[in-house]
Amino acid sequence: MTRRGRPGYDLESLLAVAVKLFNERGYEATSMEELSRKLGITKSAIYYHVASKDELLRLAVDRALNGLFAVADEAMTIEGPSIDRLEFLVRGSINVLVERLPFVTLLLRVRGNTKVERAALARRREFDQLVTELVKQAEAEGDVRPDIDPSVTARLLFGTVNSLIEWYRPRGGLGSAELADAVCAIAFDGLRTR
Repeated sequence: MTRRGRPGYDLESLLAVAVKLFNERGYEATSMEELSRKLGITKSAIYYHVASKDELLRLAVDRALNGLFAVADEAMTIEGPSIDRLEFLVRGSINVLVERLPFVTLLLRVRGNTKVERAALARRREFDQLVTELVKQAEAEGDVRPDIDPSVTARLLFGTVNSLIEWYRPRGGLGSAELADAVCAIAFDGLRTR
């Protein structure tokens, strides 16, 4: 059950404003005082929903990470070649990015300066390792070029996906499916064995 503070401000709306400020000013440069001014509520009204600014950050980066890991879990259930699971994971990750753009943007900007950031980076490394393993499997099955180290391939592939936060804007008319088609056409045509 979602607790409500001042009318119009529940945890979701509080989190949305916090993430917007964290992305604009940086997590460390954003104070709870500034957040309360932006929301037009007292700090105690914020603390009704969360215990700390760290908790806001954790909720935000978990929103992105949980979406990515849900797609990864689904990808692992797909029957067939590993390259198909890898492409499913890329497409699903792009969809998560589009649907949760502010949260993914924040996740990709954390640097490990706090305990919450270090935990988020550890989960990102876990996700990266999962991608690397999929690339290794696809290579072993003969579907991915063996002349490039699988961890490099995984980093380049998801570096492309992650770079979308820098220029993609939902109002531009390009949806997640078209975006995924473009990324997959460019990436997988270069990855597949000939």
